[in-house]
Amino acid sequence: MNANSSLPRWGERRKSHILVRGLHLDIPLAVGLILLSAVGLAILYSASGQDMNMVYRQLVRLGIAFTFMFLLAQIPSHHLSFWVPWLFGLGLILLIAVLLFGDEGKGAQRWLDFGFFRFQPSEIMKLAVPAMLAWYLAERALPPPPKQLAIAALIIIIPFALIVKQPDLGTSILIASSGVFVLLLAGISWKYIATFLILVSVSAPLIWYSLHDYQQARVLTFLNPENDPLGAGYHIIQSKIAIGSGGLYGKGWMNGSQAHLAFLPERSTDFIFAVFSEEFGFLGIVLLLSLYLFIIIRGLYIATQAQDTFSRLLAGSLILTFSVYTLVNICMVIGLLPVVGLPLPLISYGGTSMVTLMASFGILMSIHTHRRLLSA
Repeated sequence: MNANSSLPRWGERRKSHILVRGLHLDIPLAVGLILLSAVGLAILYSASGQDMNMVYRQLVRLGIAFTFMFLLAQIPSHHLSFWVPWLFGLGLILLIAVLLFGDEGKGAQRWLDFGFFRFQPSEIMKLAVPAMLAWYLAERALPPPPKQLAIAALIIIIPFALIVKQPDLGTSILIASSGVFVLLLAGISWKYIATFLILVSVSAPLIWYSLHDYQQARVLTFLNPENDPLGAGYHIIQSKIAIGSGGLYGKGWMNGSQAHLAFLPERSTDFIFAVFSEEFGFLGIVLLLSLYLFIIIRGLYIATQAQDTFSRLLAGSLILTFSVYTLVNICMVIGLLPVVGLPLPLISYGGTSMVTLMASFGILMSIHTHRRLLSA
């Protein structure tokens, strides 16, 4: 009797599993992203001073971002690869358009204004650069020989230079990193890596003098924020105070003094991790980092299970870029890196970058759920 009664429940679970696979969603990854988004909404409510309008706007953006993720998850990776060169070409055209007649804001020319919305073309390249490199290397011998490596370098350098010109050093470095990850996953020789590091070291003085004044100021502030505690160093000093005052258990949700007394600037965007740390303490930080780590490990697992070179290179690059995105923001907020203006993924208030981020997870889900059964 008991055995028979278990059959319908097993059948229901089986139907549920088939339905989920039919939607091409990776449940562990989706659950991790939803939990992280929920944490983001909760801390945004506190960081914004209980501004429900800001929370509603973020919720709408999350809805759009998850929709993009779902739609891209439905497209098999071999179909996605067909559009990669076109996406990369479109991205380059839009970046050139930004330099020619882009919309300027806060001293930077990074947007295209279409009247009913503003768009930042550099966000396209976060997906287009690693996808283009994966597409280019997929049908060629690996590790890439010098000629192919030179072409791959151009695929990285051209958009990097166009985005630096805007100027947007943080995004350009992130995009270049995504391309470098593809090359590393392709098995590039260590002698090329060593040569690149030597060239960067030798070129350091030239790189320094090519930076804008405000970029040099950020580096100097990183080295000694107390040199200008009420000016350039104010952000990072207040951020450290907020993180340190959280202690082991934190002050409790919506009880952070640094945020609610307006000592901490950019508390809803770049420095929202400091708000979280003050309110939830060290234990809260451990739980948040564990959630990020779960998402990263799941993404790496998907990359290892990919069945073709294009999918494997692209999946690995996307999840490693997400890791760098997270690491750079947290290190920036705690004073281990200069401030570069990168938000904390799915926690910071923002729109365009969130859509791009969730699109990358949609591609990861597509790679995992559209795997073909291979005969033994």
